[in-house]
Amino acid sequence: MEKNFLGNLFSPRKTTGRENASLPILYPAPEFIGLENWINTPPITSMRQLIGKVVLIDFWTYSCINCLNALPYVKIWHKKYNKHGLVVLGIHAPEFGFEKKYKNVLKAVRKHRINFPVAQDNGFRLWRAYKNRYWPALYLIDRHGRVRYMHFGEGRYQTTESAIRQLLKKT
Repeated sequence: MEKNFLGNLFSPRKTTGRENASLPILYPAPEFIGLENWINTPPITSMRQLIGKVVLIDFWTYSCINCLNALPYVKIWHKKYNKHGLVVLGIHAPEFGFEKKYKNVLKAVRKHRINFPVAQDNGFRLWRAYKNRYWPALYLIDRHGRVRYMHFGEGRYQTTESAIRQLLKKT
C-alpha cells in the first residue's frame, strides 16, 4: 500500500512548467536561535537535528488573517507528507504585544488544531536570521540543511506543494 501511495505522491501533475524547474540552493538554513515555549514537541535546538528531513518553516502569528488563510494548506502538507520526511515548524513571531503571551499562542494552536511543532520567536531572532519581513513566510529546507524555496504571503499553494514534493522525492 505504501508503495502505491508513494507512486501516486510523485506522479506527474498538470504544471505550468516552473514547478518542475530544479530548485536552486539559496543559502544554508540559519541555526535555531531565540526560540522558546515549544508546543507539540520537545525543544528542537539545532538545524542539525533535522538533517535528513525536508523542513518547512512557517513564520506566522495568530491574529494575522493572511496567516490564518494560509494555515489550512500548511496543516494539509504536514498531514500529507509528514510520514514521508517533511517536518513542518510553525515559528510564531508576534505582530502585537498580546501575541507574545504563551497562553494566547497555546490557545490559538489548540483552537486551530495545529498538530505540528510550534515555537515562539518573541525576540524575532530567528526571523532576523532569515532576514524575514513578512507574515506568513514559508521557507523550504532540503535534507542537507539548505534553503531551497521561499514564499511570502498567501497563494502559490500548488507551486509550494510541488517544491515540497520535489525535495521529498530526492534521496
